[in-house]
Amino acid sequence: QVQLVESGGGLVQPGESLRLSCAASENIFNYNDMNWYRQAPGKERELVARINVGGRTTYAEYVEGRFTISRDGAQNTVYLQMNNLKPEDTGVYYCNARILSRNWWGQGTQVTVSS
Repeated sequence: QVQLVESGGGLVQPGESLRLSCAASENIFNYNDMNWYRQAPGKERELVARINVGGRTTYAEYVEGRFTISRDGAQNTVYLQMNNLKPEDTGVYYCNARILSRNWWGQGTQVTVSS
């Protein structure tokens, strides 16, 4: 069972950037895809970005052009570069690994965007 550990969250002002990291305890290419989700206060968890085993990336419409998901296979790490952050990007960001219908989750990292 993979262990996922997120890091890189924090408090930033609107327009600033953050890079989140997700360190996996095993080969990330064992999974169909690696994902970043976020959960805003009072809302359901939602998919932000995905990178599949072949390297194809997809994004939620509201982060397209601002966020970039990437990976380092040698480090078994997935990243989420977040630029031009907005207050509505505030939430807990979770790393997810998926094989078919099975999902594994990290503990989450808080991102707060506020002036």
